[in-house]
Amino acid sequence: MARYTGPKTKMARKFGEAIFGPDKSFEKKKYPPGQHGPGRRRKQKSNYAIQLLEKQKAKYTYGVLERQFRNLFESASRKKGVTGEILLQFLESRLDNTVFRFGLAPSRRAARQMVSHKHILVNGVLTNIPSYQLRPGDVVSVRNKSKNLEMISGATGASTRKSTWLEWNPERKEGTFLAYPERDAIPENINEQLIVELYSK
Repeated sequence: MARYTGPKTKMARKFGEAIFGPDKSFEKKKYPPGQHGPGRRRKQKSNYAIQLLEKQKAKYTYGVLERQFRNLFESASRKKGVTGEILLQFLESRLDNTVFRFGLAPSRRAARQMVSHKHILVNGVLTNIPSYQLRPGDVVSVRNKSKNLEMISGATGASTRKSTWLEWNPERKEGTFLAYPERDAIPENINEQLIVELYSK
């Protein structure tokens, strides 16, 4: 399956929440997409359908493909600790997600593009792999040639105020991945236990 590049609002309506950020169109139509509108009678979902929907929501939220997501889950299951929480920590430690959390990009999709276009350094080394897994202590910075770009020069890093596992220096356009976040600190509305149950079948 290719990465989703279609209408964000349609996908947000499918999951019943604005998974891509504030969306005025979603606020007007908070019911699932379909030609019969909100009055359509819908069947009660099975446990499997609920678990699958939760996995899909996590994939679309972080912009991860199925094989990538499955590999992350298998890596998380091999670690000591709560598998679901470790899975979310792996998703949060992706380079594109961290660039988004730093406030350098308005969305994860834009952050992925920024990384792919070689604007980002990790520990001083040019890194253009959005899925690159950061480790505690890694320093993420903007390439010198890219600091004058309008989108980057106007970035404030405001989003890191809620991300206690990140530290941002707006003057140097540089941030540090301090630690893997605790589950309570991750703001995404994802029930990771449903994902664990799905993959455990």
